[in-house]
Parts: sequence; C-alpha cells; structure tokens
Amino acid sequence: MKVLLVDSQARAWDSFVQSAQDETSYHQFKWKTVITESFGHTCYYLSAVESNGEWQGILPLVHVRSKLFGNFLISVPFVNYGGLRYKSDLVADLLLEEAEGLQRSLGATHVELRHVGETLKGIPTRQNKVTMILDLAPDTDAQWRSFNAKLRNQIRKAQKSGLQFVAGHLELLDGFYEVFARNMRDLGTPVYPKNFFHNILEAFPESTRIFAVYHNTKVIAAGIGSWFRKTLEIPWASSINDYKILCPNNMLYWEAIQFAIRNGFNKFDFGRSTLNEGTYNFKRQWGAQPVQLYWQYVMDGQDSIPDLNPSNPRYQTAIRIWQHLPLSVTRLLGPMIVRNIP
Repeated sequence: MKVLLVDSQARAWDSFVQSAQDETSYHQFKWKTVITESFGHTCYYLSAVESNGEWQGILPLVHVRSKLFGNFLISVPFVNYGGLRYKSDLVADLLLEEAEGLQRSLGATHVELRHVGETLKGIPTRQNKVTMILDLAPDTDAQWRSFNAKLRNQIRKAQKSGLQFVAGHLELLDGFYEVFARNMRDLGTPVYPKNFFHNILEAFPESTRIFAVYHNTKVIAAGIGSWFRKTLEIPWASSINDYKILCPNNMLYWEAIQFAIRNGFNKFDFGRSTLNEGTYNFKRQWGAQPVQLYWQYVMDGQDSIPDLNPSNPRYQTAIRIWQHLPLSVTRLLGPMIVRNIP
C-alpha cells in the first residue's frame, strides 16, 4: 500500500467518498478547488491506495500560514467536518504518518483533524463543540406537531408579520452577504469574502440553495443550505438583530426544514454550537440533539492544544474594537484576516 498525493484524480477520490459510510460533504474533491480559489491556500490531498489500485483511505489537508495566527495543517478549515477516512487502522496509521512528515517538511506546528463520531486514540483532543442534528419526521405536519407551543407561536408571528420566504441560488447571494457581513461585524468576527460563497454555490449547483426571508424588499435573514446524502445542513446563517421581534430566524429554519422533508432528507444539521450558549439553545428548541465533535491534534513539541477561537481571552480586545468599526471597513479587511482563521 502507498500513500499518494492526489492532484487531479477527482473521479477516483469522489468514488471513494460516495462508497464509504461516514464521509461528509466536505470530503468531496471540489472543496479543494473552493478553498484554493477562495483563500489561496495550498491543499495536500492524500490517499492510501493498494497495489491493485483499490483506495483504502483519504485525508484532505490544507496548509494555513500567517505571521499572526501561525503555521499549521487542517482538515478541513472553514467548515465543521473533515479528518481521516479509512477502512482499517493500518490505513489510518499510514495516512497519519504521511501527515506528520508533511507537517515537519512545512515547518507547521500542528495538524488539526475535525472528526465527528469516530476518533483516533492517543492524541490530544478538543471536545468543546457539538453539532446539532434534528431527525426529521416523515412529513411536515408531523414535524409541526413535534414543536412546542412557544416555537409554533414564534413561527406564526413571523408569518403574520408579512415576512416572505424565498429559496434560490446565486441570484440571492448579494442579499445573503449583506446580512451575513453585518452580523459578523456585530459579533466581532472577520467576514469571509463573498467569492467563498459564490465558489461553493458554483461548485455544487445541484446540492446548494440560499434561503432568504424578506421584510418588504429587504433581506433580513438568510442562510446557505447544503446537502449530502440524506442530510441537509445550514452551515452559514445570519439575521439582522433590528428585526428580531418579527422572528425571521424562525421562519427561515421552518421553511428550510420543510424544504428538507419535501425533498426526502431525514436529518437536518443546524451546525456547530457550544453547549448551553445562545445558538445551542435556539437549535435545541427545534428538537435537535447534540452530536459530539472531536477536533484532534498532531502537535510538534507543543504543551497545549491550539485555541484559535473567539472565546479565547487573548482576542477579546480585538473583538470589541472590530464591533465598532464601520461595516465598509470590516468588509474590506475581514477577508484578508479570516483566511488564516480556520
């Protein structure tokens, strides 16, 4: 068995992804192009292949390097899932050895593997995040009946407020991005470049949608939906806080859930959260259950697990300053900063 650096064998790579049980959308080969074109990072896609040509495992790695945030490899940045996929422990060991060799040759401090469910034994692991998964009912009426009275009233309030829901594609990108960029500024977080979302929608035209809620002619809540196999996920969603009283988020997610049920999906992935924080509680009210995320680290002489996240106290001053910058400034500077914050 050999470990190969895969540069152009998209069909063979995706054939392995489709045949395995636990692959995610973010293991698809087109994500290599999305990340490279959106952020300029070099990708190292590794595969373990038998002498007869049969694929036994994969590991997509992205090299992120900056003076401010460090030099590291990650599988996969900017999304919730990634990591090793393999048919045996031997394959996992071979791919991990190759990743360690790549880490040394690039001078990287660590390799981060974003796993859900199965984990590698004996390496440092962070478990402070979960993803929230809702098992969908067979029809929308049954799903509606599963909600408590408070949630149903919030959805009705959005409907009675005259809000309108629209599902579309690239034609809704500008409206989505206006809301997303403003929300990220208000949270104190640098915003992704618009072309990141454009590249995702363009790479996966048959498995992505933009869901948007309008107040008159203005988009006040929007999210990007992406699906793989029987799960629909909304990894990026935002709303304008000024309209919170109208419950646009409740309309957004209820319409997206109905879209999922009507199109034959059986799970709805609300995305990453921290236990008992605001977004966690919002997602939990829909009946979503937490599924543990395991972010695992191969480290080179470090004593502590890397902590590149907004809750880290070292970033609090920068976050407060960012929240008070003009939106035009954050839209200009944000993409240059966030490309190195995975």
